[in-house]
Amino acid sequence: QVQVVESGGGLVQPGGSLRLSCAASGSFFRLNYMAWYRQAPGKQRELVARISSDGATTYADSVMDRFTISRDNTRSTVYLQMNSLKSEDTAVYYCTANARFTRDANYWGQGTQVTVSS
Repeated sequence: QVQVVESGGGLVQPGGSLRLSCAASGSFFRLNYMAWYRQAPGKQRELVARISSDGATTYADSVMDRFTISRDNTRSTVYLQMNSLKSEDTAVYYCTANARFTRDANYWGQGTQVTVSS
């Protein structure tokens, strides 16, 4: 199996910052990309940010210029730096790794709650 583990969620005031971490591990042959999704109550799960194997990044319009996705030198740990947080950012944040184990597939973490509230 491929394991994906997130950490760093919590409660923060509007305008504050949080940094989420995600580590992918296991016996995979290739890591294609890693990404952060989020899901708020009553809403569909949406892509927040993605970083590909070549380092290219993609962001949702709603988080552009506020969130930054990055990775460490292992290329299997990614971070989501979230600044200028709004109440609308409240959601469960999920990390996914698209990796080749026996085939290319998405592997998901269990999610971490981010709550933005005064």
